[in-house]
Amino acid sequence: MIKFDTAGFRSEFQLDIVNLENQGLRKVGRWETNVGIQWKPGYRIPGVDDEKSLRDKHFLVLISLTDPYGMLKESASMTFGNDRYEGFAIDIIHEMSKILGFNYTFEVQADNAYGSLNKTTGQWNGMLGKIIAGTADLAITDLTITAERQNAVDFTSPFMNLGISVLYRKPTSAPPSLLSFLGPFSKDVWVHLLAAYIVVSMLLFVIGKLCPVEWTNPYPCIKEPEVLETPFTVMDTPFFVIGALLKSPTGFAPAGISTRALAIAWWFFTLIIGSTYVANLAAALSTKSVMWPFKVAEELAYQQKIKYGAKKGGSTLSFFKDSSHEPYGIMYNYMMDHADEVLMEKNEEGVWKVQQQNYAYIMESTSIEYIKQRKCNVTQVGGLLDAKGYGVAMKKDASYRTDLSGAILKLKENGIINELQHKWWKQKRGGDECEISYREEIVEELKFLAKCSSKKIIKRRKTSLETIKSNSTDS
Repeated sequence: MIKFDTAGFRSEFQLDIVNLENQGLRKVGRWETNVGIQWKPGYRIPGVDDEKSLRDKHFLVLISLTDPYGMLKESASMTFGNDRYEGFAIDIIHEMSKILGFNYTFEVQADNAYGSLNKTTGQWNGMLGKIIAGTADLAITDLTITAERQNAVDFTSPFMNLGISVLYRKPTSAPPSLLSFLGPFSKDVWVHLLAAYIVVSMLLFVIGKLCPVEWTNPYPCIKEPEVLETPFTVMDTPFFVIGALLKSPTGFAPAGISTRALAIAWWFFTLIIGSTYVANLAAALSTKSVMWPFKVAEELAYQQKIKYGAKKGGSTLSFFKDSSHEPYGIMYNYMMDHADEVLMEKNEEGVWKVQQQNYAYIMESTSIEYIKQRKCNVTQVGGLLDAKGYGVAMKKDASYRTDLSGAILKLKENGIINELQHKWWKQKRGGDECEISYREEIVEELKFLAKCSSKKIIKRRKTSLETIKSNSTDS
């Protein structure tokens, strides 16, 4: 039956797609108004779709709502299906589907569990449990490739390389002390300066005693005095030497050639030392010294003031469990003994705890980099504890593993992975929140000078949202 819509065009019909071959016309698919093109299984367009071996494949892809890998899309209009989600992992699947031609449907892991092995039952939970059970085809998020997980499922080539590091709040400036004035010089310099002062004082005292010119008549009215005096006494000579060092007049000057030569050498020395001290003091006052409670992760194992933890059941915790390094073993025992207090269900909980308490959260470096761009009061402490990668998980011995890995390698070679990382780390959702654009500041200053205005708006550095909320709550 032929149907027409209100505009007079045909509706609800289908077209056969045929291909001209040596043997004649061959039907390779059909097109329907409500479905679109449906190719026959195994058909490829020569020269165009040779690489799309997964054309007729439909994947159920598990994701987690973890920034920036998977997030609910911010939209004023109602969205449905895959359009509800956006993020780094979402874009990677989309780019892979463009290369391989497969279809996909996203499903959110409700409990946000990636997958860990229950030693008692031998069963996997979370995303990997669904992959093994066959209820899902793929899983992509900040899912770390580990040896234990590779025994249960297959992974593609890593789409991102990273390591474990420590997230901690930015250290505060060191408070001034009573001995801050000694900061411009090191301890060795002060010791040598004191030794030089003592030696010069002794030499000047001895030379002043031996030089006849330094002995003068204290009573000018008496032409032939019986007693002569010298200003270079045990009390006055050190005062003369320290006066030259502090640029203070002492009231007398050497008269003999030998004493003057020594005094000139000392004055030149004090000129260099004084200028260097003032320059170093100005630099020390302009730059605030920072107090780091710890500089490497291993130091956390041998202290009691800072609490530390990781994500519960994650690969980071497994790293400490399997490590043979003594400090890491101590850290793992501490985290398990205080699991209710230091192990987090989500990374967001760990970040909040870092901002509000004296707590260090151990997590992947890529996540730390993402958080640093948006939380201005936290930073990464120390280097990487290991080297690993994120991959797309699938069922063991899946036939399409090679195709998916090849697609990821192409995305890397084409620079698309780097573009997506820059997009979601530094552009979208508040990226570069804590970065200072000096170019924009210079432009604003030039505009202000051009206006010749007598009023100026003060711009302050942005702080993180959690810090603002905390301050308003406390008040």
